[in-house]
Amino acid sequence: MASKLGPTLRPFLRAQQSSFPANGHGAFVPQIRKLVFEFCDNWASSTNLRTYIHKELENLARQNPHVEFVVRRRSHREPVIRGFYINNRDKVIGLKGFEVTGIEQKVQLLLDSSGAKIKPLKRETVVSRTEAARGIWSGLHVEEPFRI
Repeated sequence: MASKLGPTLRPFLRAQQSSFPANGHGAFVPQIRKLVFEFCDNWASSTNLRTYIHKELENLARQNPHVEFVVRRRSHREPVIRGFYINNRDKVIGLKGFEVTGIEQKVQLLLDSSGAKIKPLKRETVVSRTEAARGIWSGLHVEEPFRI
């Protein structure tokens, strides 16, 4: 007598499972991976950035261990911050004329942003993938033209 068994089941091994890090319910993956501070030793426009680096950068690095912080000297250039993101994009903010508190706000802006390109919300139009049920209307394809 042959007994009828269901389809053969394979064992499901844990090693076969794979997951990719993604933002969601159980996890948060920060989008920024690197911050580069660039300043000049001689120019007065870099004074506030140098002050920020000496006083605040160590605490910022301790609060954000997932971010690589790089301090680079650029001779005869304006001070900038460059943020590099996981999606291979970068954002650059010039710091000429900013106070230390303004620099702190710009650093926080780079830490919080996703690195995605900024899209205007007002100009985005709705695009349909399917044709309209009645087709496209044209004044040239009617029997009698519209009269006012």
